[in-house]
Amino acid sequence: MCPPDPPHVPAATPTPGPPTPSPPADPESDPTVWRTRFLNLLDRIPTPTAISTTEGEITVANPAIAALWGLPPGRLAGRNLLDLFTPTEEGQLARVETALAKGRRSRYPVRVRWTADAATHSGQLTIEPVSDPGGDPPPLLATLHIDERPPTPDRGTDVPLLSAQESRILALIAAGCTTSVVARTVGLTDDGVNYHLTRLGRRLHTPNRTALVARAYVLGFLSPTAWPPEPHP
Repeated sequence: MCPPDPPHVPAATPTPGPPTPSPPADPESDPTVWRTRFLNLLDRIPTPTAISTTEGEITVANPAIAALWGLPPGRLAGRNLLDLFTPTEEGQLARVETALAKGRRSRYPVRVRWTADAATHSGQLTIEPVSDPGGDPPPLLATLHIDERPPTPDRGTDVPLLSAQESRILALIAAGCTTSVVARTVGLTDDGVNYHLTRLGRRLHTPNRTALVARAYVLGFLSPTAWPPEPHP
């Protein structure tokens, strides 16, 4: 007679050890981090700059270029560069299109004009393809160099004209508002307001905000009898 089988003893379940910690994420390898850094840098560049598709549709605009029309940067997204700027020399655009179609990577200057503040302005728009390792059509970096106009030191027939946006900013600065308060009031970023003030200082030949306000009163841009300050009618 065979002896009975020994009772079945279940095998002991091994006790799991502590989980292996995952290596910390490297923020330098996160494309979102780099995109955020790039956009923050773009907002602070004083040069009017935009990013567009190869067809010219704007995807990102900085405050400096949006300020040419007194708009917040987001209002330029989806617009085409050719809706804003008109090439002044025949054949320039065709040469740029041919070069991009052949995959050439260089900088392409295009003389342009545009209308803002009821006046026509001119400058040079430089188009530069941005390298794309994925091989897709590269986005374009467009930077604008504005032609300087002759100075107009005295008020008279050649006095510089101010846009409604510039007049509002001047009045708010004259009232003692901070840059942030001005930006919220007129619908711009702080950098957009600073860009306007820098341009106004250059056009009115003043070294700082105090002098800019004083000269605005002398030239009649602000009403001498109104408080809070108001643009002169």
